[in-house]
Amino acid sequence: MRIVVVSGIWPPDVGGPASHAPEVADFLHERGHAVEVVTTAWSPPEQRAYRVSAVPRSLPPGVRHARAAELVRERARRADAVYTTGMFGRSFAGATAARKPYVVKLTADPAFERARRRGVVDGDVDGFQDRGGVRIAALRLARDVELRCAAHVFCPSDYLRTLTVSWGVPAERVSVLPNPAPRVPELPAREELRRSFDMDGTTLAFAGRLGAQKALDVALDAVDAVDGVTLLIAGDGDERERLQERAGPRVRFLGPQPRERVLELFRAADASILSSSWENFPHTVVEALAVGTPVIATDVGGVAEVVRDGENGLLVPAGDAPAFAAAVRRYVTDEALAARLRAAAADSVRDLDRDAVFGRIERALADAVS
Repeated sequence: MRIVVVSGIWPPDVGGPASHAPEVADFLHERGHAVEVVTTAWSPPEQRAYRVSAVPRSLPPGVRHARAAELVRERARRADAVYTTGMFGRSFAGATAARKPYVVKLTADPAFERARRRGVVDGDVDGFQDRGGVRIAALRLARDVELRCAAHVFCPSDYLRTLTVSWGVPAERVSVLPNPAPRVPELPAREELRRSFDMDGTTLAFAGRLGAQKALDVALDAVDAVDGVTLLIAGDGDERERLQERAGPRVRFLGPQPRERVLELFRAADASILSSSWENFPHTVVEALAVGTPVIATDVGGVAEVVRDGENGLLVPAGDAPAFAAAVRRYVTDEALAARLRAAAADSVRDLDRDAVFGRIERALADAVS
């Protein structure tokens, strides 16, 4: 097959789609398919074994969106199908104009994400579903058209699948596809990794985009409340400057890191944290567990489908900094609990095999073409 992979972000960008899209493109290429990528970037992206085309982010939004839709159309005309992990409106427009099927990988509610970017709403995904207003109705209509026209829609969690079906997407064309566990390379000894990050004492780790969704103020409050705990934050985003000004002396910002270095960070840390106010099925949770590190997280979206409270991590309510601090304190003071969670972490995601997960994407694309 000839496949166009579409993603709004691409390495060196930070975020789930910037990890997922290259992995899928690599997998499809390894399987003998002809792959091309369409993305956006500030500077020309590094080429791989396949072509990576980017629309400049320096263009004004309307021009950028039109250029991306046209690029998808141009590439899709010579392809059999489109696999899109972002830029859903542009993927819909380009694939439809080229008369080619497309398969969607959702990470969130696109209408909610667009509404937040435009400053139309705040709050979380669940609250958004009942919000009214003309602008919100228009965003929902665009989302529903884009998804209902897809050959198939993959959701990383049952939570998001249930939402997607509620938007009128036929249930038989929506399925749960968990994010795969990464192929963990042979890592240096944990003590060596701790030295490489200059870790001293109990250390928590976070990696991801530094945006409002991650609610890192909750994590910072928790670190402030628990003596002797340090937090290392890897990543970048529009909240970084504010968070750096807000953070206490036991918080260090590492900036964007390559994926292998993120795995090393998680392996070195005592626990990974996720304080998000809303989530789907975050890649970093699976990555931390895959290298044997328990996760302390908020119980939002599909997180509880991979982090099981008291088994491979601890779950707390969203937006509750005292509860998050209590979970951190419990973890770092109860050695037996920490050892039990760490022993169970890697095995808890062993079934999320990369080839099995991505093989389902390959079959969905083949079904769309046939």
